Amino acid sequence: MPTRRLFLASAGALVALPALGQERANPMPEDLRRALERDPTAPVLGNPQGNITLTEFFDYNCPHCRTMLPMIQQLVSSDPQLRVVYREWPIFGEGSEFAARASLASLSTGNYWRFHAGLLGMRDRAQEASVMRIARQVGLDEARLRRDMEGEPVERHISMSHLMAEHMGLVGTPTFICGDEAAFGALTLAELRELVARGRQTMGV
Repeated sequence: MPTRRLFLASAGALVALPALGQERANPMPEDLRRALERDPTAPVLGNPQGNITLTEFFDYNCPHCRTMLPMIQQLVSSDPQLRVVYREWPIFGEGSEFAARASLASLSTGNYWRFHAGLLGMRDRAQEASVMRIARQVGLDEARLRRDMEGEPVERHISMSHLMAEHMGLVGTPTFICGDEAAFGALTLAELRELVARGRQTMGV
């Protein structure tokens, strides 16, 4: 699985760090790490006070993102000090945008995780009709959801996802970031654990 280490140069350009096994150069700047890992609009799975953060950029219409859900759940269950941050990054069209807005709007209701799992678990494409069907199944108020979808926190989260992805040169979903390393594509559970372990080494925890 191809991986790369990343850092953000002060001029705003992305620079790739040496490949694994070579001497480590510049770490990720703290302002980028804070935006990536501590955004209050981003859903957090696992231990909110955990000692390492794994961030996933994903899209509800990405087939590989759908296959990663049970592995992320297993990873969280087996690692009590892991926090997983979800970055909704809708890149597969209007249906993906609608799904991302709806899921983020559900955060304040306490039903985000059921809704998130339902959206990733459905067989058909995420679009307005299918998204609202899942919303009704998990007991969400459709009128409130549609209203909150246009709220500032939702707008900010999605805009920041696009900005950060462009700034870091991400190529698609799913992309996982831990420590100073990014991995694109579907990973095995073992690969996820190795990514997290390397992140802990990078962060000194």
